[in-house]
Amino acid sequence: MRLCIAAPSCAPRSNRFSILMKKNTVRSRLAQGESCVGTWLTLPDPLVASLMARTGFDWLTIELEHSPTSFESAAQSYAILAGAGCVPLTRVPWNTGENIKRVLDTGAWGVVVPMVNSKAEAEDAVAAARYAPLGRRSIGGLLHATNFDTDAATYYARANEEILVVLMVEHIDAVANLEAIAGVPGIDVLFIGPNDLHNSMGRPPSFESDDPRFVSALEKVLEVCRKRGIAPGIHVADAASAKRRLEQGFRFVAVASEAGFLLSKSREILNHLGRGGNKEAAKY
Repeated sequence: MRLCIAAPSCAPRSNRFSILMKKNTVRSRLAQGESCVGTWLTLPDPLVASLMARTGFDWLTIELEHSPTSFESAAQSYAILAGAGCVPLTRVPWNTGENIKRVLDTGAWGVVVPMVNSKAEAEDAVAAARYAPLGRRSIGGLLHATNFDTDAATYYARANEEILVVLMVEHIDAVANLEAIAGVPGIDVLFIGPNDLHNSMGRPPSFESDDPRFVSALEKVLEVCRKRGIAPGIHVADAASAKRRLEQGFRFVAVASEAGFLLSKSREILNHLGRGGNKEAAKY
């Protein structure tokens, strides 16, 4: 069989792979052992995505679980981020095939799946994000290929190499089942949601804690990820915490959110002017 790359006339476009498809640089960098930093976009406006895409974060995650953002608004943001050279990810409202299929078919380059607490739940999430033979994602849509600057045939052939699958560890049940979860093929990142994880231990939500169970859980995630070749990730409240977690070995780090930046900077300015009062800005 002869491969044709340079001469487009030797085969119809529908019968050959396009040589052009954007690469998911976050997935490739994580696979090479590098670290990537991003933040959450929680405000339901693509204009926010347009501004944040130019700040320099490696990736930005559109929040669909805990925000009023619609699937339609999110799809517009995926296109904006991809066009600006920033990897568009999204956290789905829950671990269902319908949610995962919909965000990937409308142009997200990766999916963050919340509250994955068992091997079976991990298998379901991965299968929904991968085409056969690696999963059961169905064929359809137009925006996914568009955001990768390619044609549908090329996207279907290469999507399994580019879509980032991030599973969240945010419950003590997930920590208990971590070895089994990490053994599921196709996971790129195991990402700690510290607030829910701490809350599942009977403690108030918190990004940081010296509770031995919390500290042990983070260490276990690092250890299991190193052993399995998976990138460990975590959500943090600020730049200092991000630096510390990167030095600790976490390689997929989310720093607060755009709304958190807006509030904290506003409070900093008011405090500097002596007008801050006793109000504390949200950290998420």
